[in-house]
Amino acid sequence: MGDFGVIADVSTVIVDSLTRALRELGQDDPPIAELNDLSETVQTPPPKLTVFLYEIAEDPTSRNRPPVRSRPPDPPTTSKPPMALLLRYLITPWGGDQLTQHRMLGRALQTFYDDAILDGVQLSGSLAASADSLHVTLTPLTLDQKSWVWYAIQKPYRLSLNYEVRVVDLDSALAVPVRPVRGRIIDGGTMTP
Repeated sequence: MGDFGVIADVSTVIVDSLTRALRELGQDDPPIAELNDLSETVQTPPPKLTVFLYEIAEDPTSRNRPPVRSRPPDPPTTSKPPMALLLRYLITPWGGDQLTQHRMLGRALQTFYDDAILDGVQLSGSLAASADSLHVTLTPLTLDQKSWVWYAIQKPYRLSLNYEVRVVDLDSALAVPVRPVRGRIIDGGTMTP
């Protein structure tokens, strides 16, 4: 279950996974991954894979879930189900030559293909020690759609990858106490044929 910091926690997990994977490229100054909103020029060296969260959406397949009830020994409460989020990331190589950038993209693709479900010890922050899992999927966008993303951030188009992370549960902060039933009245009434 994730608190209000769950979005930052997911971004950290993505960056950490990519940084570990990029170390395996075996260069003297290995590339790194960093969270970046692309509003400024990306500083290199070393070569970098920027991880840019460009969209947050609610997962329509997870709507209408039942309320969440507390478990004993906590006092009985009920709360809204977690808001199920989809996080969309733009992963872009910067610095180094074209071959280095292509290797970084290839390593990112390989990393999330081999380990498309992040769970257990891979999770940190509010997700640590939870039963949650993050499903990382390469999102097929047309060239026009990718161009619109770059146009929206007012940068020239660069070769990049688009990934979607689902389902990220954002817990509700409101809990309503539930009072136990203390008695009931059954009205037998009369039946007419």
